[in-house]
Amino acid sequence: MIRNPILPGFNPDPSICRRGSEYFIATSTFEWYPGVQIHRSTDMANWTLACRPLNRASQLDMRGNPDSCGIWAPCLSYADGRFWLVYTDVKRYDGNFKDAPNYIVWAEDIDGPWSDPVYVNSSGFDPSLFHDEDGRKYFINMQWNHRSDSIGGSPKHRAFDGILCQEWSPEQGLTGPVRNIFPGTAHGLVEAPHLYKRNGWYYLTTAEGGTSYDHVVTMARSRDLWGPYELHPDVHPLTAKDSPDSPLQRVGHGQIVETAEGETWHTFLCSRPIDMEGKRVGRGYSPLGRETGIDRCVWRDDWLYLEGGGVVPRLEVPCAASNTPAPALNRVFNGAALPPEFQWLRTPEPERIFTLTGKALRLFGRESIGSWFEQALVARRQEHLSYHAETTLSAFDPTTYQQNAGLVTYYNRFKFHFLAVTQEPGIGRALTILSCPGDYPDGKLTFPVKPQPIGPGPIDLAVATDRAWQQFWYRQGGDWTAFGPKLDAAVLSDEGGRGAHGSFTGNFVGVAAFDLTGQGIPADFTHFDYAPGAE
Repeated sequence: MIRNPILPGFNPDPSICRRGSEYFIATSTFEWYPGVQIHRSTDMANWTLACRPLNRASQLDMRGNPDSCGIWAPCLSYADGRFWLVYTDVKRYDGNFKDAPNYIVWAEDIDGPWSDPVYVNSSGFDPSLFHDEDGRKYFINMQWNHRSDSIGGSPKHRAFDGILCQEWSPEQGLTGPVRNIFPGTAHGLVEAPHLYKRNGWYYLTTAEGGTSYDHVVTMARSRDLWGPYELHPDVHPLTAKDSPDSPLQRVGHGQIVETAEGETWHTFLCSRPIDMEGKRVGRGYSPLGRETGIDRCVWRDDWLYLEGGGVVPRLEVPCAASNTPAPALNRVFNGAALPPEFQWLRTPEPERIFTLTGKALRLFGRESIGSWFEQALVARRQEHLSYHAETTLSAFDPTTYQQNAGLVTYYNRFKFHFLAVTQEPGIGRALTILSCPGDYPDGKLTFPVKPQPIGPGPIDLAVATDRAWQQFWYRQGGDWTAFGPKLDAAVLSDEGGRGAHGSFTGNFVGVAAFDLTGQGIPADFTHFDYAPGAE
């Protein structure tokens, strides 16, 4: 039995492809570096991280990108003995403009090396590359219309100006006419196009309705690549928009894949919302962000339908394999590289913000925890509604309140809780909490507890998150002690703050440091433990 989601935690916009008996899913990473997560599987149930291909400055530099910008909706395909990866690096979100350059990279093997990017266009986001049976390739993306009232977190249908298609080749780039092949349906906000060919039909799947609770997969088909396209009898063959009791919500934005045995599967993004009591609800907060699911499909009259019937994907899908539960991970920072689950924010120059000393992960305090440029924050995805994480800050000697280092639960610069060691005037070395519970656009900090003096030397820091609430803890030579009040963990979600169309990534937990004096004070962390709680 496969239990959805197959990629828990922040793993949205799944693009799937097959090479032989292996399957690969690429998901969006937004402002987190390196760019794009690609997972590998041989059984559809168990997936391991294969690579993050956009890992150097010549491929990606997101310094200055706003929250929820960066890498949107990659498309991964395999053709001509190569993997092809198409992606957008969104440079603006608020206002009428998006500034969305689209690129292509390729590699002979999923592990790389991946090429430097080839620029394609900037007419809109969510690009994909279709390889037709005759060997010709076509570049597809939604077209963004800035002459509308669609601004920031309030998307409007008129800005989503249909699906563009144009022939592309590695030798010549875009050639021939560019055509708008699909205007979308009355549901609106058409994006995320993927083409698939079967039995002489071109099938176009798109996402519509926005990425919150009205999200859908829309399907249309045509005998001609350029259209016209007729709509699926159900219009939206995958969605949970009319099913508030489904445990999987916000269903949409996925892709078709066919197995070597001829089965058809469809990926989709989804979320598992909770209310402020931590109960599962149809409409609520999604601290795990948008996750990746998959379901088996069948064909009837040359149309795709979910095997289980209806339009809502199954939480459990019968399969020869079963998901293996994620283990607790006790990471000691004594190697030459970060453990694979960790990422950082925006910069292609990680040596400026951290190094591995052989004994510890050393952060160099840079800009504030609210910066869009150079932020020393290294973290991993929250993959469970309940979890426990802890670390040891083994060396950090601040001389001013402008220097802070510690443990952070972080969604973006408007939504975080930071348990930090600092130097407090009149107190000395102290423990404090800096919190920003969804204050957009000001990013105003709150300080939910008075700074408490602590002694010199190492200090253990921990957080226990139980669905909608979290509690920080510390230990310095004795027993664990709770620090500060219980904090709102639900706000660290897509729906927190400005809402699910204003931010749509997912929550992380990790370590951070900043030094507003500009001296780059070091902070050493020896380990990081993450243990799932009861679901």
